[in-house]
Amino acid sequence: MVLASAADLCAFVDASPTPFHVCATAAAGLDAAGYLRLSEAAEWPTEPGRFYVVRGGSLIAWSSESSSSASDAFRVVGGHTDSPNLRLKQHHDLSIEGLGVVALEPYGGAWLHSWLDRDLGIAGRLSLRSGETVLVHVREPVLRVPQLAIHLSAERKAVEVDPQRHLNAIWSQQPGNFLGWLAEREGLDRDDISGFDLMTHDAVPSVLTGAHAELVAAPRLDNQATCFAGLKALIAAQAVPGIRPVLALFDHEEVGSTSERGAQSDLLATTLERIVSSAGGTREDLHRAVAASVSASGDMGHATHPNHTDRHEPLHHITLGGGPMLKLNVNLRYATDAVGAAVFAAACEQADVPLQRFENRADLPCGSTIGPLSAARTGMLTVDVGAPTLAMHSIREMMSGSDINTYARALGAFFAPA
Repeated sequence: MVLASAADLCAFVDASPTPFHVCATAAAGLDAAGYLRLSEAAEWPTEPGRFYVVRGGSLIAWSSESSSSASDAFRVVGGHTDSPNLRLKQHHDLSIEGLGVVALEPYGGAWLHSWLDRDLGIAGRLSLRSGETVLVHVREPVLRVPQLAIHLSAERKAVEVDPQRHLNAIWSQQPGNFLGWLAEREGLDRDDISGFDLMTHDAVPSVLTGAHAELVAAPRLDNQATCFAGLKALIAAQAVPGIRPVLALFDHEEVGSTSERGAQSDLLATTLERIVSSAGGTREDLHRAVAASVSASGDMGHATHPNHTDRHEPLHHITLGGGPMLKLNVNLRYATDAVGAAVFAAACEQADVPLQRFENRADLPCGSTIGPLSAARTGMLTVDVGAPTLAMHSIREMMSGSDINTYARALGAFFAPA
C-alpha cells in the first residue's frame, strides 16, 4: 500500500522552504481532509471533530472523532519544522568591491561548506505595520555565496568557513536595498515592513535520483520527511475507539526548542489540556489521558555512509530502503526505553514494514531530538523513531524513496493500534 510517495514528498519540500511554509503546506492538506483551523485565543468546540492550531512555525492537529471519554488516550507523533540554513541579518546591506552583498548568519548546525556556490532563493515571513503577516517565497536563484578559488586558498586540502566573514551572499552587480527589492517584488512598500524572518534555501528543486529513480535528493529532509509522513499518516489513520491521534510539529528544534512554540514550550501540553476540557473533562481526566498515552518523536536518522562506515556503530548499521528506525541511547539523548520500543515495534509489525535499530558509536557525541524535551514536559511515554538519511544538515540530503512510504505506514499504525 502506498500511503506516501517520494514524488509527493518532493512537492511538499519544494513548497515549504521555511517552518512557516511547512505549516501552510500542512494546513492546506488538513483543510482538504476536513480539518478545521482553531484559534488559540478563541473558545474551542465541545463536539468531537478534526482540528488544528498554528503558532508561528509550529502546528498541532488532532482528531477526536473516535473519542467517547474525556480521559481517552492520545497517540502523538512529533516532529520539527525547522532545518539548518543561512538567515538574513537585521542590518544586512553591504557594498563590497562595487557589488550588492547581503549579510547572512547560520541557523542551527548547518554544514556550512555545502552552502557555498549554490543557487539560493529567499523565503520567510514579513510583519507589516498594519499588523498583518505575509509569507514570501522567492523560488528563483537570487543569492549566491561564492567560494574562494583554490589558487588563493591558504590550505587546499580543507575548506574552513568563518560564519562571520565567509557567508555573505552576492545578490546584485550594483549595491542596493535588498529588503526594498523584495518588498517591490511582493507588491509591498518597504516602509510598511516592521519585521522579518527571512532565510535562504536551495533554489534547485528536489529530485528522484539513482538509476531507477529510487532515491530522493532534496533539501530539508531533516525533518520535513517526518512532517510529510506524519501528515499523511494522520489523515489516513483508521479511527480506533478510545484513541485520539495527534500530530505535533514544532519549530526551533535545531536551536534547542526553547521558544514560545518549541518543544519545550507549553504548546503541546496546553493543547492536550484544552482537548480534554473541551470534551467536558477535568484535570483528573487529563492526567489519566496522559498516563495512558504514547508519543513517537520522529526525526531523521543516520544511514550508514558507504564511504565512512567506520564512523558508525559496527553492530547497528542502518540501510537506505531498510525501513523505519528505532533510535536508542542509554544516556537519554533519545527518549526510547524498552516499553516505548515495544510499542513502535508493534506498529511496524502491524503495518508489515521492517524495523531497524540505531545506536550511535559510544566514542562519538550523539545528537538529540524533541523526544526527551517533550517527554519531560508532558510526562508521556515517548519513543524516538525516524527514517534513514545521508548527508544530514547538508544543504541537500538523501534518502530512499521507499522509506518515506514505510515510515508513513508505521506512523499510521502507531496512530491506530490494532
